[in-house]
Amino acid sequence: MYRVVLIDDERLIVRGLSSVVPWRDIGCEVVGTAYDGVSGMALIRELKPDMVLTDIRMPNMDGLTMLAALRSEFPRMQMTVLTAYRDFDYAREALHLGVCRYLLKPSDMKELTEAIRLMVSRLDALPPQDEEAPGTNPAGNYIVQLALDYMRQHAAEPHLSLNDVAEHVYVSQWHLSKLLNRETRQSFFDLLGSMRVELAKQLLTDPTLRVHEVAERTGYADVAHFSKSFKKFTGYTPGEFRKGLGAKG
Repeated sequence: MYRVVLIDDERLIVRGLSSVVPWRDIGCEVVGTAYDGVSGMALIRELKPDMVLTDIRMPNMDGLTMLAALRSEFPRMQMTVLTAYRDFDYAREALHLGVCRYLLKPSDMKELTEAIRLMVSRLDALPPQDEEAPGTNPAGNYIVQLALDYMRQHAAEPHLSLNDVAEHVYVSQWHLSKLLNRETRQSFFDLLGSMRVELAKQLLTDPTLRVHEVAERTGYADVAHFSKSFKKFTGYTPGEFRKGLGAKG
């Protein structure tokens, strides 16, 4: 029996799906339900179901990011969206991220059963292991790009952490670290350091700013750490770069 989790902020829909769909006849069982995206994702991480039926327009949760996070973290898990949100581009992106079906409320029993049977058939066809090469998982790529965008926007914040970024894209620290390494061949700290140094290079062109001020504005706690990081990524100290030596590189 394949294990199923249902997520929807309308409790009546969750109760209806739990009781009306002939789950056992299709070879499935509902093992958990949730009424918002945050608790739904926590439940999925706890139970690790084979398939999920979920809404994507729930409070305090970006639907596409949620789908991408789950698909990247659980690539074997099958997902169907059941929503009242009628937007073609949104639906297309959800399907691109690996969702099996995008169903609009109210859906009839035939549509729901077909979607569930499709997920079952995909599960039946999966090989014993999934080995993914860099760039082959659209959901993983989506999460990485969101993470990198967030890092660029907040790189100057001195206490920006891997956990901060992971929470923003709804994945675990461990999973985000794995994705970043797989897709960029760099660690979180190297990526953050390079972003801060790029920002510092722009600030160093302003002669009114002292080096320690540039360090502070790019998230470094002290000048020594800033200088060491700057030289690691550019081959020059901030002072040498400012004098024009960096332009030769």
